[in-house]
This record gives sequence, structure tokens and C-alpha cells, in this order.
Amino acid sequence: MPDGCSIRAIWIFSNFDAVIFSRRFPVVEKRWRTACKTENDRCISDDLNSSVSPVLPNDSELAAAFVERKNREGSAGGFGIRIIQSSEGSDSWVDDPITRHIIGLHVKKEEGDSIFMWPLILHIKSHYSILVLPIVEPRHVKEYSSLCRRSDCGSAIGAESSLSSLLLDLPSITGAFMVALAIGDVITGDVVEPDVLVSASPSVGGLLDSLTGSIGISGISARAKPVASPSISATPSSNTAIGALNSDVPRPLDKDALRSFLSSSMPFGTPLDLSYSNIFSIKANGFSSSDPPPADLKQPAWKPYLYKGKQRVLLTIHEIINAAMYDRDEIPDKISVSGQINCRAELEGLPDVSFPLAGLNKARIEGLSFHPCAQVPEHGIDKQAVMFSPPLGNFVLMRYQAICASGPPVKGFYQLSMVSEDKGAFLFKLGLMEGYKAPLSMEFCTVTMSFPRRRIVSFDGTPSVGTVSTTEHSVEWKILTSGRGLLGKCIEATFPGTIRFAPWQIQRLHSPSSLSASVDEVDSDVESESASNVVNIEEFLMEKMSKDLPPVELEEPFCWQAYNYAKVSFKILGASLSGLSVDPKSVSIYPAVKAPVEFSTQVTSGDYILWNTLDKCPSVASEKI
Repeated sequence: MPDGCSIRAIWIFSNFDAVIFSRRFPVVEKRWRTACKTENDRCISDDLNSSVSPVLPNDSELAAAFVERKNREGSAGGFGIRIIQSSEGSDSWVDDPITRHIIGLHVKKEEGDSIFMWPLILHIKSHYSILVLPIVEPRHVKEYSSLCRRSDCGSAIGAESSLSSLLLDLPSITGAFMVALAIGDVITGDVVEPDVLVSASPSVGGLLDSLTGSIGISGISARAKPVASPSISATPSSNTAIGALNSDVPRPLDKDALRSFLSSSMPFGTPLDLSYSNIFSIKANGFSSSDPPPADLKQPAWKPYLYKGKQRVLLTIHEIINAAMYDRDEIPDKISVSGQINCRAELEGLPDVSFPLAGLNKARIEGLSFHPCAQVPEHGIDKQAVMFSPPLGNFVLMRYQAICASGPPVKGFYQLSMVSEDKGAFLFKLGLMEGYKAPLSMEFCTVTMSFPRRRIVSFDGTPSVGTVSTTEHSVEWKILTSGRGLLGKCIEATFPGTIRFAPWQIQRLHSPSSLSASVDEVDSDVESESASNVVNIEEFLMEKMSKDLPPVELEEPFCWQAYNYAKVSFKILGASLSGLSVDPKSVSIYPAVKAPVEFSTQVTSGDYILWNTLDKCPSVASEKI
């Protein structure tokens, strides 16, 4: 049997554990039946022979087995480790966390027989559970079945077989994971390409932008705009609209779109191209057989469709800055930058694009990775040449980690102290864009205090800059609003105030054990549960992690790990914070073609946290030099 990945069958379950879509691949099933016959002829005798079936169960049989496993294992994923509740022959008996994602099912056939199915790749996305069954050799299924019945817990020292060694021998499982992830993105609409922005001159902002809609009329408004790929912008069905769905609302399953994707991306069960944009482009425009590339050029796998039309190259540096701000002498602030260069090369044929990266010595890059289409032939202190044969649509050319070349864009402190059990006094003192000059501009900045387990009943306070709004569980301070940003200047902002909460009420989830139970107590509680009242391990762990603190402990009235901080959100345009840059004039295309090159940057906040200076905060010991 070949080592490549082929898929026997796919099932999609709703959140009611019903099969709402299934697809079998007869060509792969024929190979499986042949392999089973060969294995059975070679080894006729043992018990495990009956656990490898040459046929697939029907949807109702599989659904019943999936529900039975879910009830036995405590959740769809299962325990992943052996506990008292685990039974011999179950996934958790193997005592390996990977069994939360690679599961086995004991399926009872309507004729009374029982079959064992493995490896089933489980991927949970939104309200759906996706099962993908790749083809493996029957001996691998038998080997896993024996692992599920071993008396020892986990992989014993000196044991001949283990789950890790078994999985290393099965590269098809990696391919099956990719199939499951691609299907999850298609059925939930989460196949958005990376943003590539049109470079533009600074906007005049304010009312004029809102009237013109930032569409660049007569050059008046020219705010950077994201460019969508034509391969997904002309999607024919509203059900397949990309990235426009609230994940909290169940999305109707577009079975026709899913069937079309599977037929094109993995004909006869063998994955060829799982890129949704590539598949849609080919279906919409056909292959490029009418104008094939020159005979001496090989068309790469990442570009199955050749572009036709007006030519241009768009490059965007998008950086996300994460920070933990403590304002304490004993704990240094932590700032890091995660960046990527997004590209869109609308070029005919199969050209090569190259350019040097500027500012590498100032950027202090700590890690680099590139798209498979890229080559990096030249290295130097201050430049690194990148050459690539661009694929179709928007793609991430390079990812990197860096240290912020400038100071923090938002600097200052946040203090919160409890005056009483239900009343707190807070103070913000912040500096925005200190030391930053044009062309860097901050488009917006918002600070949020969240109190998920306390209800706000009153609030008093007026900031020196911006506006404040409140909800039942949060206070939001909009220092800068979009369209009225800072360009080449810094400001200081203060915000003192008081906040009053509703009286403290301890609310606990129903659980088979106390929130304060030790590990031993948890095991005893689980053991005492009846078979009809199985512990949901995920709810139980969530409850353990989010337990309420007694109100009498006024020194720590909140769960400080979750709530005793403020989060800052902002966007900066004009240049990267790492110092990395691309000169559009240095971009060369071979064969030479007249194609404009546009370059833009944007910096957004990730986890930018202001920890309460007056309370506890998580930190790590500094490295001794």
C-alpha cells in the first residue's frame, strides 16, 4: 500500500450528534478490502482479526458508536489520559493526549457483529464535529487495538510498541488532519486570505472620510484598503460568503459547495490541492491550458491557474505587538512583535520577483520562515534578498519574530484598589506614541476593563481625553476614535474614577465534586458516579479553573489571573515597529514587465496588557547575564 494520503470516508456531525453529511470513496475502499483480504489470508488465527472489517458502517451505526464513545469518554474529545473511569479497549486506556484528536470507534452492526475503526481524525469546528478516516494498513489497526488493551499505563520503558512509534509510521494521518482542517474552514466560511493593503497617502480624516467612504474620490480620501482575492470575491452563493459569519450562530451547511470542493480538491479520495481559493479559481476560470507556460518552465503546484489581466504587485507588512506592562521596578516590561509580509502579485505567466529586506540590523529579527515559493540566496548584516515565484491571490510570503525597535506605543500604568467589597477606585495614566514621529500615526486606541463575574451598577469618572461607555461587565475608554488619530505627535491621557458592583453572589456550576477538591478527591468523586451520570471532563476542568473566590478575602476580591488587568487595543499605520521595510523601487521582476509596486504597513495590538500595579501579576524570573 503506498505511503501517500488517501481518504476512505468523511462524516460531519451536528451539535446534536447526528450525521448531516457523509462521503465515501469507493476507489480507496477497494484498496482497503484488498489489503484486508491479504492480511486475513496471511494471519488467520487471532481475536484481532475480527476487529478489522473490510466494510464501512452506515451513518446511523457510526452515529450510535460516536455517541456511545462520547458518553463513555466524557466529551467528544475524551479524557486523553487513563483515569478510574477509563475502560479497557477505550482510547483513554492508551493514556496519550493525542487520543483526543485521533480516536477509535467500536461500531455495532445491525447484523449483531462489532467492528473496530481507527484512525478517525476528529476535528471540532464551530458547531460541527468532523471525522476523517484515512487508509492505513490493517496491521496498524490491529496494533492500536492491542495498545487499547495493555495492562500498563502509558508507554512502558522498553516496550516494543507505543502509540508514538505507530503514528510516526503513518504519514497519512498528517494528510488526514489537513483534510479535516480544510473541511472545517469551508463549512464555517473561515477561508479568509491575509490582508494586503493598497498603499495610500494620509487621509484628511473626520467627516470628509465618512462622506466619501474612504474610496479615494479625486484623491481627497485615500485611506489604505484591504484587497480581496478575485478567486473568492465572486462566490456565487450567499452560503459560501467568506469570513462574514458570527461563530456563535450555527451556519447552514452548504452541502453542494462542500461536495464541489471535495470532488475538485481530492478526486477519488486522494488530496491534490486543499486551497479553497485555488479550487474556486479553477472552477470559475478553468485551467490555463489555452495559454500554457513556456516548455522550459515548470508550473509549480501552488499556482495551478495563471493570472490574466492588469499587472501589479502589492506588499504589506502586518505586525502584531504583544506587551505586558507592569510599571514596577522589580519586573521589567515585556514587548514583542510578531510580523508577516503579505503579498499579492497579479502577474501574467510564471515570473520571478525579488527584493532586499531593509532594516534587518535595526529590526533585531529573532526568527524567520518563508512560503515554499520563496528562495533566500543572499545574507548580510543589513539586507537579505528574497526571490519567489508568487502563487495566485493573497499569501503570506514571510513570518518573523522581532524586538520592538522603538519604545512601547502605549506606556503608563493602571491601578485598581478595592475601597469595600463592592466598590473600587481606579486610575489610568498613559502616554501615547511617545518618541514616535511621522509617518507613524495611531489610527485608534481603546482601553477596556473587564469584570466577567461582577455586574457593574454605577460608574463615576471623566477622562482627560476621549469618551467612556459601560456595559454590565466592562468599562471601555475610547482615547482615540477612527478618523481622528495621532500623526507625528504624542499625547498624555489620565482617567481616574470609581466603580460600584452589585453585591457579591457565589454562583457555582453543578458538578459531581466540590470546586476545592484535590486530585485524589476528584478521582473518588468520579469513581462514585453512576454509569448513567457520566462526568463531562471539559465542563469539570473549566469549572475548576474558573472557581469563585470567597468575598471575605477583600485583598483579592477577583480572580486576579483573569480579571485584574486592562487591555489596550490600537492600530498604527505608516511604518513597522520592528524597523523592517521594503523599498518598492528595489523590487525587480523577471522577465521584466511594467507593473506598479505598492507597499504599505500596519501594526495592530495583540495581547497588550496593563497589569494592576497594586496587585499580583504573572511574571517570570529574568535571565541572569
